[in-house]
Amino acid sequence: MTRPLILHPDRLFPSDPVQRDIARRLYAAVADLPIVSPHGHTDPAWFAADAPFGNAAELLLHPDHYIFRMLYSQGVPLDALGIGNPDADPRTSWRLFAEHYHLFRGTPTRMWMDWVFAEAFGIEVQFSGETADLYYDRITEKLATDAYRPRALFDRYRIEVIATTESPLDTLDHHAVIRAANDSGEWGGRVITAYRPDPVVDPEFEGFRDNLARFSELSGEDAFSYAGYLAAHRNRRAFFAGMGATSTDHGHPTAATADLSDAEAEALFARVTGDAATPADAELFRAHMLTVMAGMSLDDGLVMQIHPGSFRNHNPRLFARYGRDKGADIPTATDYVHALRPLLSRYGNEAGLTIILFTLDETSYARELAPLAGHYPALKLGPAWWFHDSPEGMRRFRSQTTETAGFYNTVGFNDDTRAFLSIPARHDVARRIDCGFLAQLVAEHRLEEWEAAELAVDLSYNLVKAAYRL
Repeated sequence: MTRPLILHPDRLFPSDPVQRDIARRLYAAVADLPIVSPHGHTDPAWFAADAPFGNAAELLLHPDHYIFRMLYSQGVPLDALGIGNPDADPRTSWRLFAEHYHLFRGTPTRMWMDWVFAEAFGIEVQFSGETADLYYDRITEKLATDAYRPRALFDRYRIEVIATTESPLDTLDHHAVIRAANDSGEWGGRVITAYRPDPVVDPEFEGFRDNLARFSELSGEDAFSYAGYLAAHRNRRAFFAGMGATSTDHGHPTAATADLSDAEAEALFARVTGDAATPADAELFRAHMLTVMAGMSLDDGLVMQIHPGSFRNHNPRLFARYGRDKGADIPTATDYVHALRPLLSRYGNEAGLTIILFTLDETSYARELAPLAGHYPALKLGPAWWFHDSPEGMRRFRSQTTETAGFYNTVGFNDDTRAFLSIPARHDVARRIDCGFLAQLVAEHRLEEWEAAELAVDLSYNLVKAAYRL
């Protein structure tokens, strides 16, 4: 039995009629603002080549680990979904997704996907095993048209800028093609990069020594000496900034920082690049390099993002078969107060430095993160992230951080996604939730509505541009 696909205009707004009316008015003023996506993992090759997406599974299923981690949890093999298996039939993979779509009831993925189905592709019946082929054919047919090429979709959804994320070992060739298209007037879309040094900062990253050899080659520095290693970072950071980067990104297991002397750092570097490094050495080196990177950001102006607290690749069998980013990362408890003190003691009072903190540990919002950001000039709070990029997660973030850090020590919203069309879907959810939160403050006479209207624009657009220097 097919059922209609309905996106209710009041979805995610408060059920209280007074607050709902206020939320409607606030949302109407921000719904069509341009999208600023300052941190994410979309593929710059999409925008460089502007080639059509091949089919529904290629666009919507394969890049989205939110989808396939749920399916895997219910016994659907990743190979059958076409993950790490180019021989899988995409239509068959899509049918598997459709047959299991009920698993996503109540999840943010369900909201995002329904938005994409209805708004991007104009589909009017619900996704299910019964409608799988209709969806596949409709979406795949549209993807073959010029209106659904990557650049056209970028323009259609009023995307002002997207920041992708690349390692120092990336030559940024796709970004060079995009820049050439900008310079020639062929296309005006702004796609920039961000500097993610994890492969050459984390001694436990696979292929670390090989990565350092490539780092040396690209930078023209000897990355196996500590002085040359630091020079290589400065070299590559400058290259990334020249290609449009305004930020760095650091995905460490913890938020630990350290501030070692040059002699201590050189001795540690010798250990982590040798054969006798311990896990404690690796953690100390990562901790020291966060402080070093903060100093470099103070020098070159790149905004620093710290994304700690994920136990990466928790499933060893999955990692061995499919590699990173296959839905097996798990949040961990994270300390910030003690962990960040070495970095903040050195750089936290620098108003010219911006460090954006994220967390997967919501227990730290009110106890640690909001008080830290509410004090140190260098700190800002990133939005509810990853597992908490959801209506409830966003509400918890606002309710637990606002009274201590306010709104203006936060940085708006970023979507942090690999799935291109989930970008406008996620931003729409964030704007609706923020308007609902502000509506409650207005209804409780804690804000005037004109203040809430200004805040709605700031949270949707202005804060992110200012924080990321866009």
